[in-house]
Amino acid sequence: MRLKDYRALLVGAASGIGRETALAFVHEGARVAVIDVNELEAIHAVELLEGEGGNVTFVKADVACEPQLREAILAAASFLGGVDVLAQFVGVQRAGTVEGFPTEDWERVFAVNVRSQFLGAKYTIPFLRQSERGVIINMASAAGIKGGPGLTAYAASKGAVIAFTRALAAELAPSIRVNSVSPGWIDTPFNQPAIEFMHGLERVNAIVRDTVPLRRQGVPKEVAPCFVFLACEDCAYITGQNIVVDGGRL
Repeated sequence: MRLKDYRALLVGAASGIGRETALAFVHEGARVAVIDVNELEAIHAVELLEGEGGNVTFVKADVACEPQLREAILAAASFLGGVDVLAQFVGVQRAGTVEGFPTEDWERVFAVNVRSQFLGAKYTIPFLRQSERGVIINMASAAGIKGGPGLTAYAASKGAVIAFTRALAAELAPSIRVNSVSPGWIDTPFNQPAIEFMHGLERVNAIVRDTVPLRRQGVPKEVAPCFVFLACEDCAYITGQNIVVDGGRL
């Protein structure tokens, strides 16, 4: 129960790594509020979390829309009675060569992957300042450290998240800790655009076997514990860091 009585706001946690982290937070004793635009997936996630004994709520919002996200954060904080942890899992992926990459896709990637995490922090920080254990954990990516063909927009956005995390950690110290998590190849539908660009799953798995020392993709359950660790008191002297979970590829 490392997060007993923690009030955790999880943005973009209706599926994938976010949902597994929400489940891990519940198992560790936290109360959880989920913000997501995908209402159907979020309802399923809440039902799962409540079935595990969680005290959970869901607030619908498009994270790229500032008024919606601001209102959702206020509603979530009201349900929780404050916020101790903000964990942001927001992300969208687009793949393609720079020459043929639509400008509107580039802007959408940055609106969701970077701008929304800035907004999430902006509107949650006042609540975190009232906590004695305020923590922000941002979702970055190993692609933000080592890019790849066809992933320029995604890699650039996640590199920005890592830089934002480090700068924000310096800005908010010592009262609020800020870290990020950078997964590598994790087996979720999120990677479908990259898989299609790389000519299918069989080709991707072959690349993974050749480049990842653990010779396989990870799964969301192998990333979620990182968020628990970074949120809990055991991690009280860690801030401004980017934790890579990629099977050793980097």
